[in-house]
Amino acid sequence: MNLRPLPPQGSTLARLRYTPTHLISAILTKITKNFYYNTIKNTKWYIMKEIVLATFNARYTHTSIALRYLFANLKELQSKSKILEFVINSSAADAVESVLTLNPKIVGIGAYIWNALEVQEFINILKKVSPQTMIVLGGPEASHFPYRVDFERADFIIQGEGDIAFYELCKNILQNNTPKDRIIKAPMVDMNAIYLPYDFYDEQDIKNRYCYVEASRGCPFTCEFCLSSIDKKVRDMDIEKFLSELEKLWQKGVRNFKFIDRTFNLSIANANRILDFFLSKNEEYFVHFEVVPDHFPQELKERIAKFAPASLQLEVGIQTLNPIIAKNINRRLNIPKIKENLAFLQNETKAHLHVDLIVGLPGESVEGFGTNLDMLYSLTQCEIQIGILKKLSGTTLCRHDEEEGMIYSDKPPYDILKNNLISFAQMQKMKRFARFWDLVYNSGNFKKTAPLLWSDGKVYKGFYDFSEWIYSQTESTWQISLERLSNLIFLYLVKVLNYKDEAIKKVLIEDIMGQRGRKLPSFLRDDFVPRQTKDTIIKTNKRQLKHLKDKNNED
Repeated sequence: MNLRPLPPQGSTLARLRYTPTHLISAILTKITKNFYYNTIKNTKWYIMKEIVLATFNARYTHTSIALRYLFANLKELQSKSKILEFVINSSAADAVESVLTLNPKIVGIGAYIWNALEVQEFINILKKVSPQTMIVLGGPEASHFPYRVDFERADFIIQGEGDIAFYELCKNILQNNTPKDRIIKAPMVDMNAIYLPYDFYDEQDIKNRYCYVEASRGCPFTCEFCLSSIDKKVRDMDIEKFLSELEKLWQKGVRNFKFIDRTFNLSIANANRILDFFLSKNEEYFVHFEVVPDHFPQELKERIAKFAPASLQLEVGIQTLNPIIAKNINRRLNIPKIKENLAFLQNETKAHLHVDLIVGLPGESVEGFGTNLDMLYSLTQCEIQIGILKKLSGTTLCRHDEEEGMIYSDKPPYDILKNNLISFAQMQKMKRFARFWDLVYNSGNFKKTAPLLWSDGKVYKGFYDFSEWIYSQTESTWQISLERLSNLIFLYLVKVLNYKDEAIKKVLIEDIMGQRGRKLPSFLRDDFVPRQTKDTIIKTNKRQLKHLKDKNNED
């Protein structure tokens, strides 16, 4: 390993020649301690790495399984490599600084819909301050044309699965055999021929973050809005090998598992083995799967019903309940099976459910979306995630653009701005609707209060009216505290919907105080006195006053 040299330590060692033997050991011990505290601990020395693997995660609690796959398959280059993970909305310049402390020859970075702009800025800064550093770009945002974020300054782009292609490229670069082609088309890998990433979740990952795992790649379905539909072949990992890796993670202390398989319940035999693995454990854990809604045979149902509360989360993709709309985007839709399986999951299991609906699908109006929401709410009272349609490069959604008037943002996440059925102004309202729905309904903070916002099963109409009203009060959908949100809900129910204030206070108190550690909002207290608004408010700059006070003291 290469180390940056220390500055000279002075003449201490020279004086050892005249020092009694019994003191030499103590002096050397002191020198060693000073060496550690003044260099290694204070990061004045750095272990050099020829390859850095980096990305920007959406949250600190997330980890990148992709970087760990690349690292696992670097073979003899692994000792010369290091993973560095950052978080979106952090400084790209700071990330570049951290990377360059390792003085790498190659930086591999993953670009996704949530971090494409950060990655772009990272690449631009890095190539300006260290043009000799080779940048290898990968990830979904790099894998499909057209690019709507400028990645021109990346030296190489790997399109597809980079597990093996990244190693081969790095090896060639380090051997001064740099490829001529900038774009490298990587084929799909054999899942049973590559090294797995799970040894590279470290102690901090296990303690503070989610560990992502996968038992398969690909999706057999052809939904036009989804990148997974490109890989029409599902590749399962050898189940014995995978279960062995799960057991190793368990023994290391992992208790939060998020499966990234697009269709976990496609192979029922493998799904049953994985569920049996978790059901055999006695300690508390959390496991998340993404499932298709129409494939729950009895043997799978029996296992799901055994999971304890808060241990199992299922993400169920619905997207639309309109057969015509579903057919138009090549999505399979079996409504009788969906109703049957949602009823089972709702009434006979303790699984926590997320079901998904999309606003803006080709040919679907806001009224059509509202019908979907009303129907879905009648089937399950779980979380209903409302997403806004996004057009990802590589999908076939673009075939509807001209006929349906589909207009999308050019910036990530490339969400729809308008179409022939939904104007721009109406789409803006629906985006606010989705945000407020998440704050009020999906948050779980208002389980008893939220249903009072609608009546007679007209969920969409009732919440749409509330969404319009609350935005007129806040003029924002962000940074709304729980106390303020509670107060706004209270005011709407009492002043707009004419509920009795004492009845609403009682329900709100039950909702808010249902969780430990919560402080009762001031407006719900018996001794609450509304703050009086003064006619004239003189605004002062507190910072100026502080400096003025110091100046007066000097005088």
